[in-house]
Amino acid sequence: MSFGDPNNPYGQQPQAPQGQPGYGYPQQAPQGVPPQGGYGYPQQGAPAGYPAGPGGFPGAPVEMPGGVKGARIMLYILGGLQAVGALFAIIASAWVADMISGADTSGSLSSADTDKAAALGAGVMIGVGVLILLFALWGILTAVKLPKGRNGIRISGIVYGSVITLFSLISLLGANVFALVSLVLGILIIVFLAKSDASQYFNRPQY
Repeated sequence: MSFGDPNNPYGQQPQAPQGQPGYGYPQQAPQGVPPQGGYGYPQQGAPAGYPAGPGGFPGAPVEMPGGVKGARIMLYILGGLQAVGALFAIIASAWVADMISGADTSGSLSSADTDKAAALGAGVMIGVGVLILLFALWGILTAVKLPKGRNGIRISGIVYGSVITLFSLISLLGANVFALVSLVLGILIIVFLAKSDASQYFNRPQY
C-alpha cells in the first residue's frame, strides 16, 4: 500500500503496527521491571517503625510510650527539687559560717582559727550545693533529650534513677522520711525506662 509522498506534510502518515503503542498512549513496562506509580513517582513502603501514610509514603514517627512520658515528668520533678536544694545549700553557706564563728564562746580559739573554720564550713556547703546542682542538671538534661534521644539517653535515665534510689535508701536509714518520695520516683524511672516498649522506642530508626 502506498502512503503517498513521504516529503508531503499533508499526506497520509503511516500507522503504527497493530500491537505496538502509538504516540500519546502509555507504554507497558518491559518484563522484569516493576510498574511505576501514579504521577511518575514510584510507590515506596514506609521505613521500619514508621506507619505508612497516604500513597505509601512514610507517615508520622512512633509516639513516645506512656511509661517514657511518665519517666520524663519524674526526671523533671526530681531535677527541679534538687536545683532548689542546691540553691538553699549555697545560700546557707553564709549562715553556717556565722554559726561557726559564734560557736567559740569561751575564746579558746584565735580569731584566725575561727575564720578558717568558718570559711571551711562555708566552702563545704557551697561544694555540696554545686554537686547537687550538677546532679539536678543531669536529670533535667536527660528529660529534655528523651523525645529524640537514642539508647544512651535511656541508659542515662536508668543510671540516674539507680543513684536516686541508692541515696534515698541511705537517707531513709537516717530517719529522713522525705526521702521516701525520691525513692519511689527513682524506682519508677528505672521500671519505666527498662520496659520493652521503651527499648523499642529508643532503638527506632530516625530520619
